Amino acid sequence: MANAKAGNKTRKVSELMKWLWKVWKVHRFQAVLNIVVGILLVVLDLAFVWATKNSIDTATGQSQTFSLTFSFILLGIIVVLQIALSLASRWIRALLGVKAQNRMRRYIFSHLLESEWMKAKKYHTGDLLNRIEQDVTNVITFLTENLPSLLTTIFQFIGAFVFLFWMDHKLALIIVMILPFFLIISKLYVKKMRVLTHLVRDSESKIQSIIQESLQHSLLLKTLSRKNSMIAKLFGAQEQLQDEIVTRTIYSSVSSGVMNIGFATGYLVTFIWGVSSLSAGAITYGALIAFIQLVSQIQGPVRTLTKFIPVFIGSFTATERLMAMDEIPKEKNSKEEPLDAPLGISVRNVTFRYEPDSKIILDNLSLEFSPGSITAIVGETGAGKTTLIRLLLSVLQPTSGEVIITDAERGEHVVTPGTRVNFSYVPQGNTLLSGTIRENLLLGNPKANEDDMRVALSMAAADFVFSREEGLDARCGEVGDGFSEGQAQRISIARALLKDNPILLFDEATSSLDTETEKKVIKNIISGKKGRTMIFVTHRPEIIKYCTQTIELIEKNELNNNKYVHCKRTQ
Repeated sequence: MANAKAGNKTRKVSELMKWLWKVWKVHRFQAVLNIVVGILLVVLDLAFVWATKNSIDTATGQSQTFSLTFSFILLGIIVVLQIALSLASRWIRALLGVKAQNRMRRYIFSHLLESEWMKAKKYHTGDLLNRIEQDVTNVITFLTENLPSLLTTIFQFIGAFVFLFWMDHKLALIIVMILPFFLIISKLYVKKMRVLTHLVRDSESKIQSIIQESLQHSLLLKTLSRKNSMIAKLFGAQEQLQDEIVTRTIYSSVSSGVMNIGFATGYLVTFIWGVSSLSAGAITYGALIAFIQLVSQIQGPVRTLTKFIPVFIGSFTATERLMAMDEIPKEKNSKEEPLDAPLGISVRNVTFRYEPDSKIILDNLSLEFSPGSITAIVGETGAGKTTLIRLLLSVLQPTSGEVIITDAERGEHVVTPGTRVNFSYVPQGNTLLSGTIRENLLLGNPKANEDDMRVALSMAAADFVFSREEGLDARCGEVGDGFSEGQAQRISIARALLKDNPILLFDEATSSLDTETEKKVIKNIISGKKGRTMIFVTHRPEIIKYCTQTIELIEKNELNNNKYVHCKRTQ
């Protein structure tokens, strides 16, 4: 989580507004609708004050502008319009709000999938989910509802002030004297609250990460008898969140209390002023009621503005967290570059380390995988086998050197994310997604028909699928729940075979299979995919028997304790 927090730096307001403006332009239709509806509601509120004054003055015989019946009808029309606009506002928020949130979540989700793998991996999955859910909601609500509400509030303040100024300019000026006081308090309030809100959001992400990991690895925690440890860890994180929220609430309450004293004073001054004027015969009773209503419509917006401060702070915090996601660089050269089989791979003087100051994983490594060759890559854990596969797939980039794909015409193509389309890859472990077997297989080839799936499953010795009543429509849970590790691996192999690409990569893909099943799967793949270049990362000697070459990666320690890898080939 440390790296994730490092991405949560407090940015300049100008940076935040620039990014928010870019997002607002995508969702401006809903924002403008909310502004229009809000302004119309303010106009109706002021019209209601005016109509109320006239009704009271007419009833008390102090005005003959309209008949009492007409005044009541006018009030009724205003109320009906207010209700209609309120319902319209609710539907705008319900329908367009969901669409806006979904649109932004798709954008962040697709950006993360297209981002550089190493940069995105610095964030915990639970933290990313927290940002996609809560921070997107905060930002979209801010842009499409809070900002329009802010503009409406300002319009309400100006309209009520002008109305009151028209009726009694001295009282209007006294009431707005609270504004400088409000600005001073808010200036002191915002900076501290931004820091406190960042701490709260980071703690919420930490809690979600603990819950997600614990549920995902619940079986492990049960077998280790460590469920109480994780509950205690969650409790500690919740206690920290609670303390941070208490601190933020105390700070917010003090600031709010000071502001409320100012509001109460303004209201009291208005009441005393109005009653004194009424007693002196300077105003009508209707005017007194109008004074009280208008002061409420002046102080109401100012009070609302104080509530916007935490809204702005929360939205700016969410914006900073989403900006960090948006700034994760996308993979370069990702346009797909399909090539015709047969293809080979040339690894030329490749050196790789994960961080500039971390140990060297591969050191000046050169390898040749000729077209149609079958290679076993072996070596001790930590020797760099999986790292090599990731370099071939261009998930990682060499620190120095290059990886080249060679075609039948001796053409050379530097490996990029775009050349990944030429590989079929089966990673370590259980990589099934929740859903049906059919849905998992279609990830390998969306155009595959049922016959194609049967052939691929048979080649992967996964015919057991058809012994189930649901067949291809049998469901598996999260991470292949409902299938054994060996069954899940065979379905994953079938999924990769459906791609039918020129280069097949298997990273410990048969580690959970028994010897006989493994032998059957290897034979089926080699005989069914002749002419394809195959690379098996393995610890299993059975696979080596079928390979045209074996490459052993050897980790060596020099006197200075720097680790690097040499390669030993066996034909």
